Amino acid sequence: MKFEELLEDIAREGVENTARAWLQEVEQDYGKVPLIFRRMAERPEILISHLLYKGAIAGTGTLDPKTVELISLAVGAALKCPHCVEYHVQSAMRRGATRGEILEVILITGLLANAAILANAYRIIDRELERCASCEVNGVSLDSKTP
Repeated sequence: MKFEELLEDIAREGVENTARAWLQEVEQDYGKVPLIFRRMAERPEILISHLLYKGAIAGTGTLDPKTVELISLAVGAALKCPHCVEYHVQSAMRRGATRGEILEVILITGLLANAAILANAYRIIDRELERCASCEVNGVSLDSKTP
């Protein structure tokens, strides 16, 4: 359906009826309605705006739905959101992801999270050790740790 037609449908059906219908579609598609969608539905225009945005991204993208769910799973895991992980694992499986693919995504997520932690810390350490004021005051050599 074209975007303009979608907007016409919303105007014709009204925001509350549209929000209710879209929540039913989400439940059919994903198996349940996420809490954030249920809370957004308390203000239907917020839910509709969010789902229009989500739909515009999905509708104009080139990634297949399984890949999108695997990426979403990785992001949820990286953000330490257990609800996101649960939701996107189920959704990825509904779209054909295997247990092996899901576990691989989690391993890659952990690998990148670990690398990000190390890279960030090492950059800070390198920057701080380059200008260690306490070391300079105390006469400590940065190379040998002795005066």
